[in-house]
Formats: sequence, C-alpha cells, structure tokens
Amino acid sequence: MPLGGCLLTGDKPEPGLDIPATYSAGPRNPAATEAAVPSLDWWRSFRSRELTELIEEARNSNLDIAIAVAQIVQADAQARITGAALLPTVDLGGSANRLRTSQTTEAGGTGGSLGGSERDLLSGSLNNLSASYEIDFWGKNRSALRAAEETAVASRYNREVVGLTTVVSVANAYFQVLAAQDRLRIAHENVASADRILNLIRQQFSAGTASDLNVAQQESLVDTQRATIPPLEQTLRQNKAVLALLLGRPLESVTIRGGGMGTVAIPRVTPGLPSELIAQRPDIRQAEAQLAAANANVENARAQFLPSITLTGTGGYQSAILKLLLRPESAFFDLTASLTQPIFHGGALLGNLDFQKGTQDQLLQNYRKAVISGFTDVDKALIAVKETAMAEQLQRKVVASSRRAFDLSDQQLRAGTVNLITLLQVQQTLFQAEDQLAQARLLRLQAIVSLYQALGGGWLPKPVEAADAR
Repeated sequence: MPLGGCLLTGDKPEPGLDIPATYSAGPRNPAATEAAVPSLDWWRSFRSRELTELIEEARNSNLDIAIAVAQIVQADAQARITGAALLPTVDLGGSANRLRTSQTTEAGGTGGSLGGSERDLLSGSLNNLSASYEIDFWGKNRSALRAAEETAVASRYNREVVGLTTVVSVANAYFQVLAAQDRLRIAHENVASADRILNLIRQQFSAGTASDLNVAQQESLVDTQRATIPPLEQTLRQNKAVLALLLGRPLESVTIRGGGMGTVAIPRVTPGLPSELIAQRPDIRQAEAQLAAANANVENARAQFLPSITLTGTGGYQSAILKLLLRPESAFFDLTASLTQPIFHGGALLGNLDFQKGTQDQLLQNYRKAVISGFTDVDKALIAVKETAMAEQLQRKVVASSRRAFDLSDQQLRAGTVNLITLLQVQQTLFQAEDQLAQARLLRLQAIVSLYQALGGGWLPKPVEAADAR
C-alpha cells in the first residue's frame, strides 16, 4: 500500500514508504494474522501468577514511569502557557498616597509665617487590557499552541514507550531468574551424578581395575561442574536486584520465588497486519506527534515575517479625592492599536525558519525510521520465535538421546563392558545438553517477549461489526 510523503497543514504525516501486505516472516494466510493478536494484558498469557504480580506492581511503582508522568504534567502546563497568548490579560491596579508640603517653603522663608498643608491622594484603576493583546491574524500564536499540544501528545506516547519497556524488562529479568534456577538445579544434579561416578571409579581404582588417570579425569569433571555454580548464583542474584529496581524497591524488601521455566506457559501470538503497526507502536506514534509539532513550528516561523497587529487598552477611575473616585467624571480610558512589520532583524527570522525546517526534516526522517524499524523488529522477532522454538525442540531430542546414552554407559560400566573414557565423554555430553536446553528455553521466552514489544504491547480489540440490516 503506497503512502505519500507530502506534509500538508493538519494532515497526518505519512512515512512515504510502501507498506507490505504481510510480514515476510509471518503467516501467509491473512486470516491467520488476526488469530491471536496480543491482548492489553499480554503478560498474563505466560500463565505465571508471580510474573503478573511483578509486572502490575512495576506499572504502578516504577520510577521511570513516574518520571514520564511528571513530564506529561510539564508538557500540559507548557501548552497552557503557550495558549495564553491567544487571550487578553486583565489586571486590577490601585494606589493611595498621603502628601505633605514643606511648611518653610510655603512660608516664603524663615521670617514669614509657617504654613504648609497635608492631604491624601487616593487613586484606583481597573486595567481591562493592561497588557498588549496581539490579534492572531496570521495564525502565529495558534501554530505555537498546536506545536505545544502535539508535544504534550508526544509526552503521552513517551509514557507508553517507557511503560512497555518496563514491562518487557520485568519479564526478561524474571525469565533470567527462572533460567538461572533451572541451570543451578541441573548443575547441582550434575555434580551429584559426577560425584557418584567418581566414587565408583575410586572403588575400581582400589580394586586395581581403574587407573590414577581415570580418577584424575573424573575429579576434573566434578570440579568443572562445581565451577559453573558461582556464575549462575551471580546471575540469579543480580537479576533479582534488577527486578527490585524495576519495582522501585530495595532488594531486601523483594521476594522472588521463581520455580523454573517449567512453570511458564508458551503463549501463541500472531503479528496482525503491517499497516496496523503504525497505530499500535507507541514509539511510532510519538515520532508522529513530534513531526506534527515540527510542522506547526514551521508555520509559526513563517508567520513571524508578517505584520503583527496589537491592541492595548487601559481604563478605570482616578481621583485625588476619595469620595469622588467612583464618579463618572473620574473615569478614564486609553485605547491604542499598532501595527508592526519586521524589516531587518539581522537574519534571526530567516535563521529561525531554516532551523525549524531542518528540525521538521529531521523528525520526518525519524518518523520514517521508526516505521521501518517497527516492521524490521517484528520480522526479527518472528524469525527468533520460530527458530528458538525449533532449537528447543531439537535440543530436547539431544537431551533425551544423551540421557539414554549415559544410562546405558552407566549400566555397562557397572557390568564391566565399557571403558571409563567412553563414560566420561557421554557424561560430559549429557551435562552440556541439559544446560543448553535451559538456555534454549530462555531464548524462546525472550523471543516471545521481544515480539510483544515489537508489536507495541497489547492491542485494543477490534469493534464487532453488526450484521447488515436486511
């Protein structure tokens, strides 16, 4: 579906790109693309109560999200400040003075009679238009307001970007915790199994049927397996610390039970249509709003070359005698209209226009890049989901065959029909296969999370179309 690249005032910006009908790595059947688009609470599809609780707490307590919310408040306030230029200002002013003249000066010198007088001077004024009001004939102030409003809209999409990033980070850190728990369990089981074989080899060495080299090789294997435990413990504890930070709490107050990746379901998710991605990804919508703000800033810069018409008015009551202050004859007013045409500003106006045009072009390219990146991210995630699922399936077969080979080798070793070198090789293969299976499962879960992130998180359900009236 071709999209134009023109940027007309008020038009929704278009990336000027050809939007594909389907994703290259997605389902070919158009009906299948709508089968399982992500729901708003997409994290629940992993069927993990603890993950759901962690994500929902992070959405309420994460500090980055709180910062993004504060930025929304600032952007809204800035829009109100900018919009104030479209309205007049009303000020109430008043003054009161008490005067006394010099007695000696009024007496004509020191030899004359002393005089002098003392009186009150009170005045008040109601300035209906005490500040200048510029008639927005060319739309300069309206353009500035529209730019501020679009910036406020962009801040809301930034909040969604931060929120989605937070949810994805919580899910990935939680899966890292589960994977570390699984790998630690496998490592401890492998150490116990290797210890059992080591004891058997030592018995054979004592009986003279095994060599000192066989014992040393198995001891090396046991030590190698034990050496894998500290890094896994480090990964486990560090990812718990990451989760605590994402929750906005110290690590000491956070308890992560976990339980392994077997407690997490593998959800089914389809990408929808590429054309719908532009309306779903918050980073694309944010880039769109920023481009709209830049368009308005260009209009504002152009309007600054045109004459400005300003109205100034003051009015109220003023009197030197308090009792006469509100009399009709004490009223005053002053109305002024002025027109200003910029002639020479040292190139500042032209420089500002060029700057805003450059910013507009930059944000247009950012918008195009955001759209292309969105399609690319979805395709990459779809590829990763497919390939990691295949890799996990194949790795399960590797573990099953390695387990069977190890069990057979163990039995034959006890029967004395296989040498120790064969058993050691089979044992190492099994240990590596089990650890790689845990890593493959983690990569698959992370690929699914990446797909949710690439799709912009959850999608609103489409409205149900009523049947045609007959």
